Amino acid sequence: MSLMIDQAEQLRSLVREQQARQQPAGATAAASAAPPPVSHQSLPPPQASVAASPRRRASVIAVTSGKGGVGKSNVAVNLAIALASAGKEVVLLDADLGLANADVLCNVDLPSNLAHVIARKKELHEVLVKAPGGFGLIGGASGLARMADLSDYDRQRLVDALGLLEQQADVILIDTGAGISPNVLSFTRTADHVLVVTTPEPTAITDAYAVVKVLSKDGGDRRISLLVNQVRSLNEAKVVYGRIAQVAKQFLGVSVLDGGHVVADESVVQAVRRRTPFVIGNPSSPASKCVTQLAMRLQQGVAGATMDGSNGGFFSRMGRWFKG
Repeated sequence: MSLMIDQAEQLRSLVREQQARQQPAGATAAASAAPPPVSHQSLPPPQASVAASPRRRASVIAVTSGKGGVGKSNVAVNLAIALASAGKEVVLLDADLGLANADVLCNVDLPSNLAHVIARKKELHEVLVKAPGGFGLIGGASGLARMADLSDYDRQRLVDALGLLEQQADVILIDTGAGISPNVLSFTRTADHVLVVTTPEPTAITDAYAVVKVLSKDGGDRRISLLVNQVRSLNEAKVVYGRIAQVAKQFLGVSVLDGGHVVADESVVQAVRRRTPFVIGNPSSPASKCVTQLAMRLQQGVAGATMDGSNGGFFSRMGRWFKG
């Protein structure tokens, strides 16, 4: 417990230093392993004053991958905890609408999700729950697997409901599905920043490049960065990043930023089995330190998103995509 308190205080100090000196800050958190399932706990509804006095919109980061099995959701969940521990108001939207599993990784019971909002059975604040580590979690569901087939009314209801988050959060993380399906692209195309997760496997590298290629055809001013997961060494991560970045620059004219890497770590495997995010179960592990570095880079702006709201907001852009 003292370790968690010391780390939390250290992270807060890093954030304060960043604000004063424009230096990066990151985060991890610690807690006991293998907790019992967390019961559903809805967050309170937004206050009326929020609508009356809109704040600067949240930074929106889509975490995606070219193929499944590269640890994308695990990265998204642990990054959410790291950013929350650094003092950010973070919401994670599990937008893997066919195979949503962020709740499983966090050991959180989600009796309702976005499908219930669309079905007009729940309001957004009733499906937004507090997850371990202090971030807000919104579960996805296979019931939303064909967003393009929603009625105009239900599309607008989804956009309006999610739009409220931009007034309540500092960072909104979108855990998309894998691949380049229309549902995945509906989120990546409208985010401020896309973090593409890959592994050193040749098939994962090829599919990650395919994602970058598709994103490059959409225009816009979003940033794209690459995170290499499950690497054996820093050099291996640099080789994978360099390969994708060089080809993307040469053939697509796109600059892919270096999002860093996460090392292959047995504590990650154990954390998944225990259904405890590894930055909580083992905050001193090599993988946890890598996620801390990622959070620091994001806050520094190396792989960050535009925060001034000049693009009109993520969910308003999603609304335009729906109508298009």
